[in-house]
Amino acid sequence: MKKYLLYILIVLFTSCDQSINVEHPIVDGSGFLAQTYPLLNDSKLVIEGIYEVIDGKEYFGEQVVLKWNGEYLSIFTSKNVGYMILQSGSLDSVIFSYGYWRYGINSETGLVNFYISTFEGGNKIIAGDTTNLQITIRGAFGEGSNFPDRKFQLKYLRKFSSTVIENNFYILAHRGGGRNSDYLQASENSIEMIALAERLGANGIEIDVHVTKDGIPILYHDSDINLRLTQKSVIWGNIEDFTYAQLRTFIRLKNGELIPSLKEALEYVLENTNIKLVWLDLKSGKNEIPVVAEIQQNILRRINPLHRDLQILLGIPTIEKANNMLNYPNYLNVPKVCELDLSIVRELNAGFWAPRWTQGTQLESVRAMHSEGRKVLVWTLDEPAFIESFLRDGEFDGILTNHPTLVAYHYYIRQ
Repeated sequence: MKKYLLYILIVLFTSCDQSINVEHPIVDGSGFLAQTYPLLNDSKLVIEGIYEVIDGKEYFGEQVVLKWNGEYLSIFTSKNVGYMILQSGSLDSVIFSYGYWRYGINSETGLVNFYISTFEGGNKIIAGDTTNLQITIRGAFGEGSNFPDRKFQLKYLRKFSSTVIENNFYILAHRGGGRNSDYLQASENSIEMIALAERLGANGIEIDVHVTKDGIPILYHDSDINLRLTQKSVIWGNIEDFTYAQLRTFIRLKNGELIPSLKEALEYVLENTNIKLVWLDLKSGKNEIPVVAEIQQNILRRINPLHRDLQILLGIPTIEKANNMLNYPNYLNVPKVCELDLSIVRELNAGFWAPRWTQGTQLESVRAMHSEGRKVLVWTLDEPAFIESFLRDGEFDGILTNHPTLVAYHYYIRQ
């Protein structure tokens, strides 16, 4: 427990949001990828796996994880919370990829491009053939928008382990995908951030819910309108003192986006992503459960026709919210995640329990929840050593984090 307390103190004294400027470079300015053919899903699966870094170790570590998320190839590293996001195509059995790399703990970023030649794995990838697989990735990376001039080479080591493939583990991105202080090209709790979450390694998200003056649930973290979350505006004060129309008219989030309604955000998740779990962190000063649960149920009714694997959970972070839930008709059948004592988890019939990471792995309690058919999500875990130890020594079903790229690296690289 002492090591956990020490880490908390470090976070408290180093978490000031100092303004920095992160300019993500323009990818594939030449338009070359438009001349290539998109990769089929079978080909993408061949590329996925664990790779040794041959050239570029000092920047990206000894090994990296390659994982597809829709049309994007993500590369996760252990060094400085590093990652890459690329788009790919094929031409004459050669695979080409263009994108950018970024360190999650600072502002360093740059362009990256690479190729897989026909006889270094390209032909097998196109054919979807995994027999005697040998893949060499060759390319270059640079700083900022400068032309990539530093050698980059990866060598395929192995596919993901059966433990990784068979385990339905949730990597949950905080605030829809990341915080404003992480400078991720999109504002926290925006539709644009949700669109980015899977590329950052997440298969689930946590989003914050307030309710407007006219009863519309919206995505927003703080209780007040402020310059941390929004651009300068003519209206200030408690976010819940304004109507939805007023907020849509006068407020823009930090990167210029509109504040989304909860309904809009969940419809986007359902129709445009492969996200598997949404944790609704209820932050309103009102009893928002009736209106939020109605939206939740309406979205859940649409899941089966779309053949989607998606859970939407109402978060219960306080005794007040727990009591509001107990007073809600049919509360036993509302999907929910409870952060409170195990006795309250049971009373609410919550399918998920969510303890703080500072309480440790809590194996006895986790196993008790599993024996009752419940799952356990731990929050909010960001430090590499603790991510490793919780994955190794714990039995959690998911981790909520501000650094989903880092959790993805440590999870997928497991044997």
